Amino acid sequence: MSSDPWGRVDETGTVYVRTADGEQVVGSWQAGSPDEALAYFERKYEGLVVEIGLLEKRVKTTDLSAKDAQAAIDHIREQVDAHHAVGDLDALRVRLDKLVETVEKRREERKQQRAKQSDEARHAKEALVAEAEELAQSDQWRAAGERLRSLVDTWKGLPRLDRKSDDELWHRFSHARSAFSKRRKAHFASLDAQREEARRTKERLVAEAESLSGSTDWGPTAARYRELMAEWKAAGRAQREHEDDLWNRFRGAQDVFFAARSSVFAERDAEQSENLKLKEELAEEAEKLLPIGDLKSARAAFRSLNERWEAIGHVPRDARPKIEGRMHAVERALQEAEETEWRRTNPEARARAEGLTGQLQAAVDKLKGQIEQARAQGNNARADKLARELEGRQALLDQALKGLQEFGG
Repeated sequence: MSSDPWGRVDETGTVYVRTADGEQVVGSWQAGSPDEALAYFERKYEGLVVEIGLLEKRVKTTDLSAKDAQAAIDHIREQVDAHHAVGDLDALRVRLDKLVETVEKRREERKQQRAKQSDEARHAKEALVAEAEELAQSDQWRAAGERLRSLVDTWKGLPRLDRKSDDELWHRFSHARSAFSKRRKAHFASLDAQREEARRTKERLVAEAESLSGSTDWGPTAARYRELMAEWKAAGRAQREHEDDLWNRFRGAQDVFFAARSSVFAERDAEQSENLKLKEELAEEAEKLLPIGDLKSARAAFRSLNERWEAIGHVPRDARPKIEGRMHAVERALQEAEETEWRRTNPEARARAEGLTGQLQAAVDKLKGQIEQARAQGNNARADKLARELEGRQALLDQALKGLQEFGG
């Protein structure tokens, strides 16, 4: 008979292993010596030790699922419970029990982790849904559309929730995207209609602009072109493929008209510049009549100059006030000379001036006498009052005497 601390072989070749529950039959060995039998079953035990050690390492260092780990544990436990090895089987059972605890702990941790991840995923998806529903009302079509596509990619990267919750949130998310897409399609359909209307309007404006390009009715046509431009701006943009062509035709028609007008105006400006030189010469001749000496000859000379002036024609608009002002100044001087001459030679006016002067002189003399009398009587207040009245009458008298001098008297 052969034995070691954990097993023995009896005379019949039966191999036993010692456990806490007593000896258990391992198997029968007839092929060799008892020591060989014990060595064989001890190697079986060492194999179990190695297998448990590897499983412990896998559980600790890999992502082995709890289900697979438990299946592996159960498989090893069956071998241990079958007692087909010689060694400390109870120690192996203890290790397997601890491994079960570790697996259960890992299972609970992963369950909590999945719950946390699910909660985070729920919050993330709810945030995506809220943003999508807000974007569904946006009119920033390009930016909002790009952002919604980005949200879809983000959604796809998030873990799934329970089916009901995930489906409900996806339904809201998808509905928000559909609502935005529907609004965008309606907007661009409306925009297309507006652009088509703008194209028809601009076709009409181009046709009129082209029909006016040969006009020589410069003022009204230029005004009409300004109106057409205002209508063009108010019409909005046509489709991109039409807008540039229509604008080039519209602008080209205007360019033809305004180029022709500029050419004509350049000729006119040259003519008016020459007219200005001629009128400056006449104004200079007219100014030589001043100051007025012989009224009759000055009047005749000015009339001749004025007739030549009227025959010359227009001058540049910005020069007109100054050159006409020079002639008007000479004309006003002639008019003033004529008025002075008329007053000087008018007998009735002279008589009225002499009568007024006499009346004012009498009034002044009378007031002087009253002032002397009041002062002689010591009535200074009355004298001062009369003196103020005398100042006014004296001023009127001086003015009347000056007017009388104009009559040569």
